[in-house]
Amino acid sequence: MKLAELSRLSGIPTATIKYYLREGLLPPGHRVTATQAEYGDAHLQRLRLVRALIQVGRVPVASAREVLTALEDESLDHNSRLGTAVSALPHGREADEDDAAAREARATVDLLLARLDWEHARDRPDDSPAYRVLVTAVATLARLGYPCGVDDLAPYAHAGRQLAVTDLDLIERYETPDRQLEAAVALTVLYEPVLLSLRRIAQAEESTSRYGQRRTEE
Repeated sequence: MKLAELSRLSGIPTATIKYYLREGLLPPGHRVTATQAEYGDAHLQRLRLVRALIQVGRVPVASAREVLTALEDESLDHNSRLGTAVSALPHGREADEDDAAAREARATVDLLLARLDWEHARDRPDDSPAYRVLVTAVATLARLGYPCGVDDLAPYAHAGRQLAVTDLDLIERYETPDRQLEAAVALTVLYEPVLLSLRRIAQAEESTSRYGQRRTEE
């Protein structure tokens, strides 16, 4: 297909596609003349992933390039490529390691991971941006005086593990490793607002269940 057709099918303007090509986010098409190139279904799929990362996930172009580079790194096994790609996504602010609250939070998170027996997370925490952001979140909870001990965090960890099973089951619907990697990145970005929204809806439902009838009776 020509560039105009690629733009029509993807819903992305041709100027934006040319920008993605210049930035290395989209591989070049097959050159047919000095001024024209042909594009295939792989380009269309990649464009959808790039749009999910940049427009939906608010991923900076440089970080999106890191993600896509990881997807194409055939020296890594499937698990490593998956982890590298997802880890390149934005994770939020990380704590200052010199902060006393952060050091205490790190000890709490380490104890939680040991109790859960999550071997990979426990053995290589510094490789995980998610681990470092978790430490920051626990440190903030502690500073503000909210519950954040191991027993408080454990139910969230168990719920997270079940969500991970659901995530991987969803990703495995795609047949090839490359499609699974792309789906892992796109679905991580696209499902996070789904999870946040469902949590808040569930909170409202549970609050009504607990307190709504009591308020009516009063």
